[in-house]
Amino acid sequence: MRADVSLADGRAAGRPDTVRAGGRTLLIVGAAVAAIAAVGYLAALATHPMNVMLKGFDLQVYLGGARQALHHSHSLYTWDFEHHPGIQFTYTPFAALAFAAGLALPFKALMTVVTVVSLFSLVATIWIAFRQLGWERTSRLGATLLLSGLLLWTEPVQRALYLGQVELALMALVVWDLCQPDRRRWKGAATGIAAGIKLVPLLFIAYLLLTRRFRQAAVAAGTFVVTVIIGFIVFPNASVTWWLDGNFFQAGRTGFVGGEQNQSLRGIMTRLIGSVNGTVAPWLLVAIVVGLAGLAAAVILDRRGYTFAGLMVAALTALLVSPISWDHHWVWIAPGLALIVDAAVRAGRAGAGGLRAAWYALAAAVLIVFAAWPEFWSKTAGLLQGGLINYAPAASFPSGDNPRYPEYHWHGLELIAGNLELLAGLGLFLVVLAVAFHLFRSNSARVAPRS
Repeated sequence: MRADVSLADGRAAGRPDTVRAGGRTLLIVGAAVAAIAAVGYLAALATHPMNVMLKGFDLQVYLGGARQALHHSHSLYTWDFEHHPGIQFTYTPFAALAFAAGLALPFKALMTVVTVVSLFSLVATIWIAFRQLGWERTSRLGATLLLSGLLLWTEPVQRALYLGQVELALMALVVWDLCQPDRRRWKGAATGIAAGIKLVPLLFIAYLLLTRRFRQAAVAAGTFVVTVIIGFIVFPNASVTWWLDGNFFQAGRTGFVGGEQNQSLRGIMTRLIGSVNGTVAPWLLVAIVVGLAGLAAAVILDRRGYTFAGLMVAALTALLVSPISWDHHWVWIAPGLALIVDAAVRAGRAGAGGLRAAWYALAAAVLIVFAAWPEFWSKTAGLLQGGLINYAPAASFPSGDNPRYPEYHWHGLELIAGNLELLAGLGLFLVVLAVAFHLFRSNSARVAPRS
């Protein structure tokens, strides 16, 4: 494989080249790193109060919203959790029905289940990533254990665990679904269900259409429509509010759009411009341009045989253009990091030592940026939920808009730290655009007729 196209998993003509990297040595190192990470995490759980490690704040909101939907569905989207105006139920009526199942368990038991499922989802996603990238079983297991151990201690993963979020499970569901062989009849159904819970995965349906997987796109879209119909049947009043009254389009329902933890293009533009409403028009323009560029890059990679890379570019694009991409949404760095490591290994196999070093340096930079750094600048900070973005001051439970919010007054390093995850995402986006453009130009050069 040529070094200049070592970003992804294989050729259009067939399966990816098999990777045997490290073998048993990688397996031993990976197992050791995973064990150290797990023991450290268990020790932190044992020595800290539950509300510091696994508070489950978002899980409580899910359950509160489900309870509200069951008993007062007409006010589901005007209900405030514990009278916090910026904390409301922000998912679909179908999601409220799904979350209602959690009411059958005591909260601590449910939080344990959600944590275990989330950790399994993290490992499963990385395993699937290396499988799609063509890694031999022993190398795949070693690499999966290694990255799982490292990624456990990243800020998005820790925030997802701390909040009791569904993000890791939804990520695993989408990756598992879209990495099924195209011949599978129900490929796309799980993505439709994920979109029925949280709307951002709808972008994957556009990705399926543009990569000419029309049957899979139809299955995903059809499944999504079924979730909407179920919502109307079970919670008709809430469904009218959400879908017909356009509540789903109101990003501010989640609180302050410019809040520090919103690491999306709209988030950074709101903070820089200094206004929520004044950002809408320029953000829409930028989001359209970025969305089209990202989908174009994903299609180019897919058509050149780099199918998993194309999927990851679609996921990155969704994170950038979504009006709200909380810090825990960036758990997608997990399969993305697997892609970068694969690129480094393949560059080494091609004899491109400099390129291999560059890919490994990029992987290290991603880990550093997204690491769950202890908040050494705060005397009262928790152990694991910190990250470099938290260096910048932020409003507490903000909602609406207020010129006094600290996010509007960042300066110096605060501007970098407070937007760091989004800036890292933009950096990765530029990398994949450059690779996709190179592939497009190279292919054009090969097929261009001679003058």
